[in-house]
Amino acid sequence: MIEHELLFLGLLKDGPKHGYDIKKLIDEELFPFVGLKIKSIYYPLKKMEKLGLVSKDVGREGKFPEKYVYSLTSKGEKIFDHLVTESFSSIERPYFNIDLSLYFLEYVDKAIAQRQLRARMMLLKRIKRDLSELKQKTNLAKKHHHIILEHDIYLVEAEISSISKLIQVLE
Repeated sequence: MIEHELLFLGLLKDGPKHGYDIKKLIDEELFPFVGLKIKSIYYPLKKMEKLGLVSKDVGREGKFPEKYVYSLTSKGEKIFDHLVTESFSSIERPYFNIDLSLYFLEYVDKAIAQRQLRARMMLLKRIKRDLSELKQKTNLAKKHHHIILEHDIYLVEAEISSISKLIQVLE
């Protein structure tokens, strides 16, 4: 939940937002940079409201249904500051889904492993291309967006290199 709290509190830092606007920011603006998908925004927002981190106001425009507008509370500001500071120094061992398969590699037919690794390599190259294209877009207004993309490209390149070596070992 800490990751979700940091996400929602951070999105509310620049002002109140409708739930729909929060979901749209996550899906369209944030996802390309952090790869985080949220199925439901209202459950975490409700939990944070109970904790006093956000407040919810009900608004209505004309004949349209009620809309909830979420705002950051002073307690939410303090928690955000704590979470973002903690996040800079938090280091967890990286885990990739492929790690478990590689642990049991001795039980997998070499031809199947090579085929699957080549398919993974193609996917990684596509991801690298997409990240590079996104980085080249001129509408990336914030410098830290470039830094995130450079970091992600570097990690994808490292995995491409590792998978390439593994394919060679299996030949």
